[in-house]
Amino acid sequence: MMSAPIDLRNASTSASKASVLDSQNHPIAIPPMPDYNGRILAYTATAGIIVSGVLQDVFGLWMLWLLSGALTWPHIAHQLTRRTFLRNSSRIRQKMLLTDCAIGGGFVGCIGLIAIPSVAVALMLMFSCLIVGGIRQWLFGTMIMAACGAIGVAIVGPAESLQSPMITSIIAISATGLYICVTAFYSHQQARALMMAKTQIQNQREQSIALSHKLSKYLSPQVWQSIFTGERDVRLETQRKKLAVFFSDIKGFTELSEEMEPEALTELLNHYFNEMSEVALKYGGTIDKFVGDSIMIFFGDPTSRGQKEDAFACVSMAVEMRKHMKIMRQKWRSQGIKTPLEIRMGISTGYTTVGNFGAENRMDYTIIGKEVNLASRLESLAEPGEILISYETFSLIKDRIMCRDKGEITVKGFGRPVSIYEVVDFRRDMGPNRSFLEHERSGFAMYLDSEKITERERESILSALEDAAERLRQEEDS
Repeated sequence: MMSAPIDLRNASTSASKASVLDSQNHPIAIPPMPDYNGRILAYTATAGIIVSGVLQDVFGLWMLWLLSGALTWPHIAHQLTRRTFLRNSSRIRQKMLLTDCAIGGGFVGCIGLIAIPSVAVALMLMFSCLIVGGIRQWLFGTMIMAACGAIGVAIVGPAESLQSPMITSIIAISATGLYICVTAFYSHQQARALMMAKTQIQNQREQSIALSHKLSKYLSPQVWQSIFTGERDVRLETQRKKLAVFFSDIKGFTELSEEMEPEALTELLNHYFNEMSEVALKYGGTIDKFVGDSIMIFFGDPTSRGQKEDAFACVSMAVEMRKHMKIMRQKWRSQGIKTPLEIRMGISTGYTTVGNFGAENRMDYTIIGKEVNLASRLESLAEPGEILISYETFSLIKDRIMCRDKGEITVKGFGRPVSIYEVVDFRRDMGPNRSFLEHERSGFAMYLDSEKITERERESILSALEDAAERLRQEEDS
């Protein structure tokens, strides 16, 4: 006399099997108990109670008419929810279950509130309401059942005795127990299937995260994050933005490639790229590509802190790369690489076209425009260890970074000669109060940035410098 409470998909679900995947991705078939089958089971159980009661003269013969209703209503309800306007009704399962509560309450009233059959029907109804809709559904169902039961009692009148014969009581209890056990079994099966599906989804999520992290190695972190957070669509589209564009390469790399074995050269180059990438990411640069020993980086997309800050971050990155190259060069020298490797850099700021270029099935997130060509040209004109910047970049960073005028050059795509400048250093690091010191000679290299040194590190550095000075004095005296 009620719908089955464990169909988790739809009120009109047929008896087809649901399936989930096990840990080996094999399908596991879970036969759900749809509302149709659940209603047949419940009303058949009620029909058994009616037959038992009539045969034992507990119910009147007229109740045999209810027997036909109990056996046909599940099919009528099935057709109503599948082939009429009700199939589009929201929360149809709950509404049909409330109808079952009304029918069940009327039946309890018609049998005159005989105790055990009434309790048996009420238990089936309340069990279904709790599983399908929780406390709210249970409250509504109980009120409707009580109201319809009261109407039935008012029409038919209460039974002379609320006791029922033993056989009728046993059949009523058995039918109710059977319904509860069957629906509980299917509830358990589908809860188990849901747990397995949840585990499978969690595994797939972890695999997707691991795969996304692997794919992120092929994209700049800013681009990867904007894609996976949904901020940017993966489609062919571009826009015009003012960016700071950076190019660098290694002076002397060609000569070095002739001296070293390919494996050793590859290891050196990967180490260089890794160190430079760490510096670029520290300042928020978008790494565009590595070509040979060259690096292309830009600032201002997909995230930007403003034109002035983007330009300053780009130049700051270049200055730190130049300083860091001194440390790397000393390390390479200790490894037997005698060729003095120097980095040269070029920076230009201006409007470029940035976005996804290529085909629908293979895209490249990059930039194009004359400012890109200018940055590349500045890099090729720079001397080893030199950073050349355009006038636009200079105008944005000149208040914080000391630059030297290098005159003008002619660049293809620009109607007028372009003024260029050489980056000297941060203004805060100029003069007697500067925090950065460096000194490099054959057999000796010193790189000092006092702002980054902690108190504990300061003591060990002073000790190392004192030991080095003492060693030099001893050699001089001897």
